[in-house]
Amino acid sequence: MSSSPLAVQVPDQYVVRQAIHWLLRLRNNAGNKRLRQQCEVWRAERKEHELAWQRVKSLQAELNSDLCAETGENPSITSTASVPPLGRRQALKIFSGALIMGSAAWLAKDTYLWQQCTADFSTAIGERRGFQLPDGTRLELNTASAADLNYTPHQRLIKLTRGEILVTCGGIDQAASFDRPLRVQSSHGIFEGVDARYVLLQEPSCTRLSVTAGKVIIHSPASATGVLVEVAAGQSYLIDHRQARLAPLSDLEAGAWIDGLIVPRNMRLADFLKELSRHRSGHLSCAADIADLRLTGAFRLDDTDRVLADLVQTLPIQLHYRTRWWVSVQRRA
Repeated sequence: MSSSPLAVQVPDQYVVRQAIHWLLRLRNNAGNKRLRQQCEVWRAERKEHELAWQRVKSLQAELNSDLCAETGENPSITSTASVPPLGRRQALKIFSGALIMGSAAWLAKDTYLWQQCTADFSTAIGERRGFQLPDGTRLELNTASAADLNYTPHQRLIKLTRGEILVTCGGIDQAASFDRPLRVQSSHGIFEGVDARYVLLQEPSCTRLSVTAGKVIIHSPASATGVLVEVAAGQSYLIDHRQARLAPLSDLEAGAWIDGLIVPRNMRLADFLKELSRHRSGHLSCAADIADLRLTGAFRLDDTDRVLADLVQTLPIQLHYRTRWWVSVQRRA
């Protein structure tokens, strides 16, 4: 007798993490019907999503059962015996105690994982995703990014809480646009696009704005009515808590990641590796004596190990792997 599909399929590790993130968000927003609907949509997108969801739920029940047995409690638990559980080692690495404790209080609210678990839109390291909003706005999130949506009868606001986002706005009902202009907020300012396409990269010290079409109005971080400057297509600005200033010409093509590319233009090797490290897990470092080597080209982001191997073919460097996730780049001997 053949096994059922659920018994033989193994979901991708990243899909399992997505399921865990959904579970954590729902546990901490139990009354949020919209979030529950979004989770149901995600589960229905692919069979692998539903498989991962059922396995995570199965593991949650198993871990809760173990905990209650140790504490003498006897809760009623729904049986999920038909779904094979995740391996114990894999489970412990992924959950890190979160579900056993029955709370997400272990997550600091300013950490990457917390933002992933609670944001309306988020991406993991190495992931890029696009989202279409009902008003016609298109959002693209780069690697390890997160954003929240705050649409009310009085405003349309997107809050960038981490990473990089590309916004394409316009093409909506003009009356609605006039009454509720679309604004995006970062840690350093508020940005209002006018039939625009633009990229926002939020870093600890500043936010970089690059406009590729239309225009963007930069507002004061403290007040959405205090206009600082209007930025036209082709311009880039750096915005911090004190000022917005015209940015020097970037040595990296803004928004190329939308097409799965990283495109340096006479870029320092150290800066290129820093950018590449955003798209891969682990440690990536560069020796000081080769940091100023320059490179120009176009590299695909889907395989960062291949990008590193390509660099070896064009630059006098060599790679040292301690592990798959710990790589140092040194001068070729």
